[in-house]
Parts: sequence; structure tokens; C-alpha cells
Amino acid sequence: MARYAVFVDGGYMRPTLKAFGNPPPSISYEKLAAQFQGQDELLRMYVYDCAPYQSRNPTTEEKTRKARFDTFRNQLENQPRTEVRLGRLARRQREDGNGWEFEQKQVDVLLTVDLVRLSCTNQIQRAVIVGCDSDFVPAIQAAKDAGVIVQLCYCEMTPPNAEIRQKCDDRIVFDGDFLDAIRL
Repeated sequence: MARYAVFVDGGYMRPTLKAFGNPPPSISYEKLAAQFQGQDELLRMYVYDCAPYQSRNPTTEEKTRKARFDTFRNQLENQPRTEVRLGRLARRQREDGNGWEFEQKQVDVLLTVDLVRLSCTNQIQRAVIVGCDSDFVPAIQAAKDAGVIVQLCYCEMTPPNAEIRQKCDDRIVFDGDFLDAIRL
């Protein structure tokens, strides 16, 4: 039996779910991984994200966001065959000097390292990427070179970069029917 892994970019999943409504619909990540199963066995689902920003003296809003994230992360970590990989959030002053920008760091690298490692050690024969970042393209090519079928799951409302779309072997559209199948 072939094995597959699902690689979920949390920074892509949030706006994808928001595209379906506000507040965004609640989904089951277990159902999400099962949507891709077919005849294969799930090795593991990996979810890549980072905790929200918290200042040294966090505001009530920052504490609330962090508590929600921690609850979400703990729920994921308690699901079978699920790994959560956390990067960090960098805060930088905007170029115009007005306010701050936040950027995820290390998240894409964590995903690409796992994809290449699992592919090159023959632990998976199929990889499903729920994300759209073109930074994944070299890792996708490495996985394909190792004989892995790479599938891209994306939403038309949050479309992927053309390069990643072209590089993947198959494409799965995250539409209303797909969402209905993974709702809580």
C-alpha cells in the first residue's frame, strides 16, 4: 500500500477559510487529511504555522489571540498522525514608519525540509500540499525527482502562484463541496 503525507501551510489555510465567510467556517483537520486518502495510507499530516505576536506586556487582545492559537495547536497535536511545526513571527517597522508588519519566518523552510526528507527516504509515494507559496517549488521538484506524486490543493478565491500550480502533478480545488466534506 502506498503512503501519503499532507502538508498544510497555516498561513494559507486561514485566508482560504475566510474566503468562505466571516467568521470563517470551522473544519476538521482529520477530515481534511482523509479527503486525500483514496487507496493510500496516511503517514502523517503536518501543519505549519506560527503563534501570533505577543508584546512584552501583552494587551488583552494579544493574550486572547495567543490563547485561541494555543487551544487550536493543542487540538491538532492530539489528533492521530498529526504533527505541528512552528516557525516564528517577526515584527518589523513598515518602510513608511507607520506601524508594524508581521512576517512568518521558518515556516516555508520547515515544510520544504519535511517534504524533501520524506520523499528522498521513500517514506511517502504521494504528497498533498495545501498552500500556494512559490518558495515550495524547488522542494516539489526534489520530491518529484524522488518519484513522489505531488498534488496541490488550493482555493480559486486564494489562487496559487502560477509556478507552483504548473510544477505539481495534480491539482485539487478547495471549493464549497470540498469545504462541506471537512466541516466540523
